[in-house]
Amino acid sequence: FREQMKVITCQWRDLHAKEAQLKTHMEESGRTLKENDKMRMQALKKAIRERENKMQKESELLRAKGKLEALRNKHQKLCNRVQKYSIFNKYLEDVVKISQFEEIREVISRYKTLVRMHKDLLQSQQRHKEMSQQAKVLLEQYMEEKEAEILQYKNELVQLQLRFDQARSDILSWETRWADIQNMTAKNTQELGTMKLAILNLFQ
Repeated sequence: FREQMKVITCQWRDLHAKEAQLKTHMEESGRTLKENDKMRMQALKKAIRERENKMQKESELLRAKGKLEALRNKHQKLCNRVQKYSIFNKYLEDVVKISQFEEIREVISRYKTLVRMHKDLLQSQQRHKEMSQQAKVLLEQYMEEKEAEILQYKNELVQLQLRFDQARSDILSWETRWADIQNMTAKNTQELGTMKLAILNLFQ
């Protein structure tokens, strides 16, 4: 029994040792797996970032190609325009030769100045036209107001004329009454004098 117990104890120790080794191995394997997962996630994130950067660069490249194509088209149009207007350059050179200008730039500058002056004159003419129209409207309003005032004054004058005629008619009537009063007063005065004279005679 003791021999068996010794054997079992030895086996138990070996088992504990192997369990400890297995536990250590499991912990190391877990750490390794965690590190592998972390590295895999980092690699995946890096791949995603690289893919996004690649897509962004491809998009920028497409935009750049579009801009380049637009610039090429614009350059071609400008070249065509330069070729189309080259005849005007020759014309301006001939103008410089027979005019007081020394360079084409002076001719163009003079032309721009004249265009600007013409534009200013047109704007000034438009402003004067608008001011004239406003003045015309104000004058019409003023004339309408004054015509209304004149009509009102005419009506008042007619009323005053009617009152004046009525007053003249009243004056004639009052003058007649005044003459009657004066005649009556003279008659009464004459009668009063006669009565006074008669009374005086009777008294004497």
